[in-house]
Amino acid sequence: MVRTTKKVSKAKKKPASASQKGISLRLALAQVNALVGGFKANAEKVKSVCTKARKMGADVVLFPELMVTGYPPEDLLLKKSFIEDCQKTLKKIASATRGLTIVVGFAEQQGEHLYNSAALICDGKHVATARKMLLPNYGVFDEKRYFIEGDEPLRFSLKGAQIGLTICEDIWEESGPGKTLSRHIDLLLNISSSPYHKGKAQSRRQMIVQRAKSYKCPIAYVNLVGGQDELVFDGHSLVVEANGEILAQGNSFEEEIIYTDIALSPKPGKTESSKILSVKAPASLTKFKNFVQLPICVYREKPEEEEIYSALVLGTRDYIRKNGFSKVVLGLSGGIDSSLTAAVAVDALGPQNVVGVLMPSPHSSKGSIDDSLALAKNLNIKTFTFPIVPAMKAYEYILKETFKDTDSGLAEENLQARIRGNLLMALSNKFGGMVLTTGNKSEISMGYCTLYGDMAGGFAVIKDVPKVLVYELCEWLNRDKIIIPKNVLTKEPSAELRPDQLDTDSLPPYDLLDPVLLRYVEEDASVDEIKVKGLSKAEIQRIARLVDLNEYKRRQGPPGVKITPKAFGKDRRLPITSSSK
Repeated sequence: MVRTTKKVSKAKKKPASASQKGISLRLALAQVNALVGGFKANAEKVKSVCTKARKMGADVVLFPELMVTGYPPEDLLLKKSFIEDCQKTLKKIASATRGLTIVVGFAEQQGEHLYNSAALICDGKHVATARKMLLPNYGVFDEKRYFIEGDEPLRFSLKGAQIGLTICEDIWEESGPGKTLSRHIDLLLNISSSPYHKGKAQSRRQMIVQRAKSYKCPIAYVNLVGGQDELVFDGHSLVVEANGEILAQGNSFEEEIIYTDIALSPKPGKTESSKILSVKAPASLTKFKNFVQLPICVYREKPEEEEIYSALVLGTRDYIRKNGFSKVVLGLSGGIDSSLTAAVAVDALGPQNVVGVLMPSPHSSKGSIDDSLALAKNLNIKTFTFPIVPAMKAYEYILKETFKDTDSGLAEENLQARIRGNLLMALSNKFGGMVLTTGNKSEISMGYCTLYGDMAGGFAVIKDVPKVLVYELCEWLNRDKIIIPKNVLTKEPSAELRPDQLDTDSLPPYDLLDPVLLRYVEEDASVDEIKVKGLSKAEIQRIARLVDLNEYKRRQGPPGVKITPKAFGKDRRLPITSSSK
């Protein structure tokens, strides 16, 4: 369902020979999707890329950070057998590098120390190893839990050029290893596994361009692509000239090999440095090279809505498939959240692998049922309809003595959500599809969701998507033809658990709520620092308190795709029990 736009840019082709300018190197950036612990699959992917790169006459092939293990491997790194499998796989990969120089990320064991490393492999031989020197330990990163910092950067000579090798964070700090190397090299390589969030690609690209300019050195940067649990990696690999000009760029959320020829003018006066490990690669591997014309590298800039939607699709697809599932099931309420979730699922897995379930109660409007069926028709997905009135009556009968002389309220409302959750899980158990939950970030922030009810499932597709953004993504989806029924976009949001219920009975309007949540959740602002026109200080205090009180719910919910700078879970880690509430 993702459609292309007409805005494209073509990387400038460089001639295969640039003797007038100095040394010419042909680079291949392998922007690929690795599987954590999938040693055999990852090795086969490396071998396949090497075969293609060899036919294209590549001199150097770059693979992402921790390509051999997949990223992030987390506590698998603490298992001795995992590290042993990594070492064995690296040796198998080396045998596939005939005629090539490759750089591939792996976990290196040296004595009791573990390093996040990059292997320099030339023509079948593991020539040298670069160790990551700056280990990120913020946000979603826990690298100091596992790895020891390297103590010297690596450069190698190839065809008369001096080439520096760094790993991800090593160039994020301007004064880091990249700067140390820049005075002694003609080209800087960086292998990375940098996860996506909204705006990350632009800031990352700007950073790399700035580094190239300040280091006065071209940079070739390769990034991972694909989903891993709650993280999704966007690719956006780059080759940048020393003046900041982008020679080639990988597309977002797509596996591809980015080829480019780069002309290097060796810097005069380069010296040896005791702070740099220097090695020599084979002088030339040209006997295996085919001097073929490179394909034009076409990069397409996506609008923000499409980029976010692509992240949701890839993150969902990889989570489902990498965990051994092929089908999904989800509840269709006629609301905007379940509509967007269903659309993402269809683009991720195909309509034949998505089942929508309507579970009307006495409080469900005819419009919600009609909207759900219209959406299913637009998406071409199969539906089941299970009225939940008989189950509601059964619970009412079981609890009538215990609930006698009490008013109907939250307990009865939550029973409806839990009946629906049970039905979805029953379908999952019987037919094998994973249940997708449909709650958005705004609701989950406020606890406007039911444990073991609408939170029951295996994956929460839009758990990091604020409500206002949900509307924007649906409007974007409808830009060419109606996919999300118009009524879904215009009606007042409601859980429909009691007569005439609206979300605004419990929550502020989402266009006022979301700015507060942005400041409080993502920017860690205090209540006193938050000011939103239309909301009193008392209401802002109530919002913050509800966010804090409902941490226990979020801890019990399923994972979902991270698309904001600070998502619940890996990013935002607050205690459930705290006097600060």
